[in-house]
This record gives sequence, structure tokens and C-alpha cells, in this order.
Amino acid sequence: MILDDATSLDQLEFGPDGLIPVIAQDRRTGTVLMMAWADRNAIERTLRDRRMWYWSRSRQQLWRKGDTSGNHQTLVSLHADCDADVVLAIVEPAGPACHTGQATCFDAGPAITRLANVIRSRIREGDDSSYTRRLLADENLRLKKLGEEAVELVLACRTGDTGRIAAEAADLLYHLLVACAAAGADEDAVFGELARRLPPGGDDRAATRSPGPPPQ
Repeated sequence: MILDDATSLDQLEFGPDGLIPVIAQDRRTGTVLMMAWADRNAIERTLRDRRMWYWSRSRQQLWRKGDTSGNHQTLVSLHADCDADVVLAIVEPAGPACHTGQATCFDAGPAITRLANVIRSRIREGDDSSYTRRLLADENLRLKKLGEEAVELVLACRTGDTGRIAAEAADLLYHLLVACAAAGADEDAVFGELARRLPPGGDDRAATRSPGPPPQ
């Protein structure tokens, strides 16, 4: 259920203390960023300001994410779960979500984001013995492998072997992320472009794409 105005909040099941848990998720990557509490006033302000407001149980007051740290969260859409007792906030984060300075309060994320983190660590480490470092150091090799993996995926799709298709797609995604990182376009740029093509409001059933050339 999408929460898009004050009246839609009537369907939420707030706890006896008037609070409801809110989970913030990065729209670009799907990473779960943090969990906090909110009362109705906080959610109404979130909808109005398009910035995330929460309720601090320790301080017993409203707080807006980023007012102190600068790491604010811009609201994309709010959703209630099937029991209407948890709210999911799809956000565009500006900076880390966690008070420790980490991007997320959790140590687990989508596999593709974790893979991108490994590639970044290879760039920082400078260990020339790893395959990723070999690709990063040799433009001809990484572009050659990118093309080869794309062809392998095409051939796998022709066979209809779903196991092979998944394996070849995973290989292609890995080489794609390495090539993008080497060219200075990290996964945030890729995810950001994908997010830009999706319709606002969290309804992803009608994803759009950049217009291409007219048919010949």
C-alpha cells in the first residue's frame, strides 16, 4: 500500500505508544539503510517536506534525518506492509545513514552491491595478483572479456539452459562492473540511471527507458 497523503495514514496500525517502525531503503541499490521509529506527525512531515522525519524514543522528540550530520534522506515513496504495522521508505540518501559513518546500519546488502564493494577494495589495495587487478590494469583485456562474456550470455540464452544463463549473466555483470569502475562510473552512477528511468512514487510496473532512434 502506497502512503501518499495524510488520509492514507488512517490505515496504519500504530503501536500503543503511537509509534510505528520505519525502514529506509536506498532506491538506487535496494540496500536497507536503517530502521527508526515515527509517529503520525513525523510521517505527515515526511510526506509534506519530502525529507525523512523520525521520532527519537530516547529524546522523546521529532528529528529530521541530516539536520545535524548533513546526511539527509530525500523521500521517493512510502509504503505500508501487508499488516500496515511497518512502513518502508524508499529514499535517495545524501551520505551515510549510520551514526558510525557507514553507508548502512546493517552489514548485509544486495549481492551486486557487495560485489561492487569488493571491486572497489581491489582498486584501493593495489594487489596485482588478483584477477580483478589484472582487468583494472589492462584496458584491452577487460574490454575483450566484457565482449566475450556478452557473447557467452547470448549463446546461453539460445540454449534455454537456465542454470547456464544465470552463470553467464553473473559473469557478465562482474565484468561490466569492473569495466565501469575502471572508466570512473561506479555502481551508484549505474543504479542512479536505472532509478531515473523508473516512474516516481514507487510504482515500478511501468519502467521507462531513454528514447532511442526512430525505427527505420
